[in-house]
Amino acid sequence: MTFTQLEYLVAVDNFRHFAAAADACFVTQPTLSMQVQKLETELGVKIFDRSKQPVVPTEAGVDILAQARKIIAEKNVIQEIVQQKKGILTGELRIGIIPTLAPYLLPLFVKGFSKKFPQIKLVVNEMMTEVMVSRLKESRIDVGILVTPLHENGIKEYPLFYEELLAYVSKKNDLFKKTVIQPNDIAVDKLWLMEEGHCFRSQIVNLCDLRKQSELQHSFKYEAGSIETLRRMVEVNEGITILPELATTDMSPKQLQLLRHFRNPSPMREVSLVVHRDFVKKRLIDALKSEIISAVPEKIKKNKKSFVVEVNGE
Repeated sequence: MTFTQLEYLVAVDNFRHFAAAADACFVTQPTLSMQVQKLETELGVKIFDRSKQPVVPTEAGVDILAQARKIIAEKNVIQEIVQQKKGILTGELRIGIIPTLAPYLLPLFVKGFSKKFPQIKLVVNEMMTEVMVSRLKESRIDVGILVTPLHENGIKEYPLFYEELLAYVSKKNDLFKKTVIQPNDIAVDKLWLMEEGHCFRSQIVNLCDLRKQSELQHSFKYEAGSIETLRRMVEVNEGITILPELATTDMSPKQLQLLRHFRNPSPMREVSLVVHRDFVKKRLIDALKSEIISAVPEKIKKNKKSFVVEVNGE
C-alpha cells in the first residue's frame, strides 16, 4: 500500500469516474486503474463497484476511503510542519465559497493574495452551504467561505466580518417613501427571493418571519438564482428584495437611491472561514483570513455583531 494508491482511490471517489480521476492525477487511465486494482488485490476486497455508472464505493470501500482520507491528511500535516520550519508558504488551497458572496468578495482579495503569495495555488469553486460542509468533512476542500453560524458538529468557524442586510425598493413600492424600514413593513407578495437551496433565502425568510405568513406559498411565481437577478427584478418591476452589503458597493447613484436601511439594530449576516476540526494547512488558511479581512471595505470592517440573522430556522 502506497500514498499514491490512496490518492488514486480518493480521486476516483471524488470524480466517480476512472478517466476523470486519472486526468486529475496527471496519469493515464490504465496506470490509475492498475494501481487501484493492485490495492484491491492486496486487501482482498473490492473498493469500487465498476458495474455502476458513475462508479460507487462498495460497503467496504466506504470505510477504506474514509481511512484513506485521514492518512493523506496526516501526511499533509507533516508537509505543513516542514514548511513551517523552513519559513515558506507554498502548496494548493482548495476553497469553497457560496454564490451570494463569490462575485463580490473574490475580486477584493484574490489578485492581492496571488501577488503576495505566488507559490500558493488557489483553487476556488462556488457551492451551496450543504455541499461545502460535506466536502470539508470528506477533505475534498480545505476551507469554506460562507455565512454562519452553522451549528454543525465537526466544523470550526472563524468570523471574518459582519455584512449589513439592506432593502432594495422599487420606486413604485410604498416603502420607497420611507427613509428607514422594519421587516414587518414588507408585503410578502411584493418580496423577491432567492431560489430554494441558498442560505441567503433562509436568512430573509427568518428576518421577515415569512414562515408564519400563510400567503407565502401562494405569492411567489418566480425565484431568482442570483443576487444580480433580484436587483434587476426590483429595478424593472414593482417590488422589494434584500441585499447583502457587499452587493451594493459598486452601485450607481441611481441605484443607491433605491436602498433603504432597516431600523436599528441593523440585521447582519456573519461571514466566516470554516474548516473541519482536523484541518491541515493552518498557515495557508491564516494567510487567507488575513488577506480577506484587509481587503474588505472599511465600513464593513466596522460593523458590529448586533442582530445576526440565522442561516436556518433552528
